[in-house]
Amino acid sequence: MTSNLAINQSPVGRFLWLSRLMAMIALINLILVFFDLSYIPWRDVYLQYTPQLTQVYDQVKGIEPHRDIQRYLNQVNALSAQLKESGLEAPEVETSLGELRLLSKRLIEENPFALANKSGQLEKIKNIIRDRTQKNSIHAAFDTFWSQPDLSQAGWQKELDFFNTEVKPLMETNYYRGLGINGKFIDNFWQLDLPFVILFALDFLVRAIAINRQNPALNFLEAMLRRWYDIFLLFPFGRWLRVLPVTLRLNQTDLINLEPIRKQINRDFVANFAAEITEIVGVEIVNQMQEAIGRGDAMRWLFQSSSSRAYITVNNTDELQAIASRLIYLSVYDVLPKIQPELQALVYQIISIILKQSPVYQQVQNLPGLKQLPHQLSENLAKALSQTSQNTLETALQDPEVTALTARLVKNFQTALELELQKPENTQEIQSLLVDMLEEIKINYVKRIEEKGVEEILEESSQLRQIARR
Repeated sequence: MTSNLAINQSPVGRFLWLSRLMAMIALINLILVFFDLSYIPWRDVYLQYTPQLTQVYDQVKGIEPHRDIQRYLNQVNALSAQLKESGLEAPEVETSLGELRLLSKRLIEENPFALANKSGQLEKIKNIIRDRTQKNSIHAAFDTFWSQPDLSQAGWQKELDFFNTEVKPLMETNYYRGLGINGKFIDNFWQLDLPFVILFALDFLVRAIAINRQNPALNFLEAMLRRWYDIFLLFPFGRWLRVLPVTLRLNQTDLINLEPIRKQINRDFVANFAAEITEIVGVEIVNQMQEAIGRGDAMRWLFQSSSSRAYITVNNTDELQAIASRLIYLSVYDVLPKIQPELQALVYQIISIILKQSPVYQQVQNLPGLKQLPHQLSENLAKALSQTSQNTLETALQDPEVTALTARLVKNFQTALELELQKPENTQEIQSLLVDMLEEIKINYVKRIEEKGVEEILEESSQLRQIARR
């Protein structure tokens, strides 16, 4: 909870501009960090589109031109100058061509591209020279390419232009990177990063002091932990983790709004885990109930008196007795009046059956003019009995003595029921039925969750929250 409050807390008042300035500085530092992380893998791209940038940043990464490659390219430049000055038949041109054939042989055998993990570039160069000279052997291909007959036949200017556009850019991607005393490649990025780290450290301390003053109950360490995510700005390793504090700072200063993303993440998290968690909790509750019933704990708890069991009450009321009294009251005053016609019909039917079994009833039916008399008697008697019963029950419930007798009846009924239920055969049967019933509940509970789906539940919850905000 504490960390959440710290993360969502937004700077207010006169310090908002300062917080936004620090957030922008942190963003610039993060961009620089990601550029540094991408520089070695993407150096070829930077070299192609921003060669001036690579000349500057190569020094940061300890990169310098490879000596063998540089010697090769310098020799090509010397050959080009000699051809322009003296022509193809000049002795110095043949000397330069011989030097290039020797350098090409070393290039193939020593592979200076390996240290920079650029062997693929060398293979591209080999394929280009093979295709140009139509030679399968790479040694023969280079010997042919750097020979007077080939340059004379194809045109030396055309061949040099081909080399400068197709081969030279691939060679320039190779480089030499020295090793430091720790055995790792030289990397001077820390020199660029150090001013940022010092600034972030000062900002971290100032914020911790401010939090400590605003919350005297916190010690200085706890105040620093309120800004725990800023610690990633101070680490000289794992610099990509700075994306967390930078994002939070931008959100806190309202430069970006992460609330929709946060809501979606919460929704996705709930959607992925809510069904499983709900099933586990529900099934575990039912399992605990089954185990309690199987051990007999539930029956023992039920049959113990409230005074003898360690059970906390909230209203000092015997709920079972109160429920029984309430049910009797509802039955007499609310239920019976509503079912008066059905009750009267039932009483009438019972009286009719009894009268039909009487010989007097049969004799009266045979008398002239008295055929409907038994029917009328039964109807009136049923109506009187049902109405009298209703009135009697209502009157009786208002009598304190009847109330006491009712309470005693409920208590004696409960006691008698407990005695019967405590018999082994009854207890075993009821426990078995309850366990089976809970097993069915458990199965259907999981089934309903799978059928309804968490997305539907989340959508319903979202609609309810929208209604509540109105």
